[in-house]
Amino acid sequence: MSNGNSPEDERPIEDVSRDVPADVSEEARPSVGRALQQARIAAGLTVDDITTATRVRIAIVHAIEADDFAPCGGDVYARGHIRTLAKAVGLDPAELLAQFDAEHGGRPAPTPAAPLFEAERIRPERRGPNWTAAMVAAIVAVIGFVGFTFVKGGDDGGNEASVAEGAQPSSGESASSSAKPKRPADPKPEPSDSAIAAAPADKVTVKVSATEGRSWISAQDHNGRLLFDGLLKQGDSKTFQDNEKVKLVLGDAGAIQLYVNGKKIEDDFQPGAVERLTYTKGDPQVG
Repeated sequence: MSNGNSPEDERPIEDVSRDVPADVSEEARPSVGRALQQARIAAGLTVDDITTATRVRIAIVHAIEADDFAPCGGDVYARGHIRTLAKAVGLDPAELLAQFDAEHGGRPAPTPAAPLFEAERIRPERRGPNWTAAMVAAIVAVIGFVGFTFVKGGDDGGNEASVAEGAQPSSGESASSSAKPKRPADPKPEPSDSAIAAAPADKVTVKVSATEGRSWISAQDHNGRLLFDGLLKQGDSKTFQDNEKVKLVLGDAGAIQLYVNGKKIEDDFQPGAVERLTYTKGDPQVG
């Protein structure tokens, strides 16, 4: 019998660190919502502060910080909100978006390029024949014909008297030429797209159309009064008007077509991008 240590007791202690998974640092990384919440708290900001700064609704901020992206209405909108909130709390949006894409099946496919305006183009309303104008033209023609006949008859008698007295017959010809019937007025041309989209010059008028998909929008007047805050479905439109300016927040600017003061805005808004715009009176210009 041996009183010493057995060979098993003399085995070197294994390095347990080798059993730690290599991606433990990845697992320890906070989720997208948790990272946004921690950065907000570290910056000393409340949810109300974030909502005021970004125009993202309080309910959506709470849901994102809880990693619940369903209220955003889809991955495109969720990415736009994440980008906006990250900038507001001082984080790099690219890192959070990459993490979000990895956790939600990759970045959503971009919206296929297509004319933004042709599908929902404002077309002049078809009008039937303008019977009122036709009747007026007919009445004018009849009156002109009767007047012409009357003057012509009077000119014939006057010419005979003038010839008998040796006067020149040219005065009768000038009278008959001056009494020619008036041509009916040309019909008014059909109104163009720009005429239909025209807006009063003393106001700022903004029309928002969801032509490429649905988008959350918010609109305020120059006093900060909320004119609209909600979701526009594809094909829906809203028109806002104020004496000085209209402020807009577009949740998915790539899905929106704007008309400002009767003119189409040609800015190339990207899908999922959140845009904050202010328009004033006169030519379309961002304030």
